[in-house]
Amino acid sequence: MFGLGSKNIGIDLGTANTLVYMEGKGIVLREPSVVAKNTQTGEVISVGSEAKEMIGRTPGTIRAIRPMKDGVIADYDTTAAMLKYFMEKTVGNSKPAVMICVPSGVTEVEKRAVIDAARVAGAREAYVIEEPFAAAIGAGLPVMDPTGSMVVDIGGGTTDVATISLGGIVSSRSTRQAGDKFNSSISSYIHQKFNLLIGERTAEDIKIQIGSASVEKAKEIESMNIRGRDLITGLPKSVDVNAVDVAEAIQEVVQDIIVAIKETLEETSPEIAADVIDHGIVLTGGGALLKNLSEVISEATKVPVFIAQDPLDCVAIGTGESLKNIEVMRRAHK
Repeated sequence: MFGLGSKNIGIDLGTANTLVYMEGKGIVLREPSVVAKNTQTGEVISVGSEAKEMIGRTPGTIRAIRPMKDGVIADYDTTAAMLKYFMEKTVGNSKPAVMICVPSGVTEVEKRAVIDAARVAGAREAYVIEEPFAAAIGAGLPVMDPTGSMVVDIGGGTTDVATISLGGIVSSRSTRQAGDKFNSSISSYIHQKFNLLIGERTAEDIKIQIGSASVEKAKEIESMNIRGRDLITGLPKSVDVNAVDVAEAIQEVVQDIIVAIKETLEETSPEIAADVIDHGIVLTGGGALLKNLSEVISEATKVPVFIAQDPLDCVAIGTGESLKNIEVMRRAHK
């Protein structure tokens, strides 16, 4: 049985990071969704933070991989091994009931793969919840009320946009324009402008430190010195990167996210659209922290935009909190 006293957990199984929420304790684990494997034996060498440190630095026999791509499982066995590691780290040998988030719009096959992977990893029971709904719960939005709320969850692999009312998603969009696309746009720009090859982690650092959704506001941000490999000489080289150039490099991704938001609003009934104008759009996920993004979205949609209190944690909190609703539903059906 699924008692509230047992160590039930909610897992935000993200493309970039995995967070685990435990009932009564809050978020108990926050690690990168990375696994380092021996390419010859298939043996898992390390998982999480330790494996992320190896990205771009491994010998030929070891490969650091991210088994999740665009919010869904790309490598089933590695995902199951990663989940097993994270679950053992948080609940030991006990077999918890697990709620895992998935992007809105995933297929039934993709949902089933997540549930199966969780069971293989040691879950007694496994359920899935759509990411924007979990994000809305975690952000404290009144999801069960007869009032419309809108959430935009910008993760590593996907951006999920949804309007929510009366405990369900009214309209939604999921686009693969998200954190990873920001990083790859920055890498491509550095490649083209400086003939410099940079790693995934350097692109992420540039995004965090000087990335801006607004080209105009980027003029106020100082440039940043980065290091990479010169593609002409093959030798290490450092260059100064301008924040305005970075803002221009990621504009296409920013505009695609705005299009997804506008399309979701256009599909929504006038009553819910009016509620959204009154209450605003809430941003969650790591992408919500991109400088000036809320202002750029607000300007494009003419709707107030707010960043959730703990944008990185909202999905994990909502995923964990939703476990309680399953328990309530079970009691009601006894």
